[in-house]
Amino acid sequence: MTIFKEKVDEEYVTTAEAKDILAEIEAERAADEERDLRYELARAIEHVNRFAHLDAEESRELVEELAELERIDVPTAIKIADLLPADRTELRSVFAQERYSLDGDELDAVLDIVAKYS
Repeated sequence: MTIFKEKVDEEYVTTAEAKDILAEIEAERAADEERDLRYELARAIEHVNRFAHLDAEESRELVEELAELERIDVPTAIKIADLLPADRTELRSVFAQERYSLDGDELDAVLDIVAKYS
């Protein structure tokens, strides 16, 4: 017998936003002191604590500003917000899997936006 799970909703979030979500879950679990954190949850919390460079509000503002650029979609903007690339080489790595790449002016426009939040 095969059990299928239906995907109800999907939302892209930055690492900083995931940190806030996981903090809420952790607080709920702390109220129930008898239950330990599951291994996966504990590792996820450790990961977001280590890699979230901005707070959730700043990261969402950065994503929205990047998504206003013509060739940047929300998933790509989230990758950029999570990585905060400092130069063209780091930024090009975000587009390595894409079927397109940005020209020098477009890369600079992205880096200028990122620099406001770094």
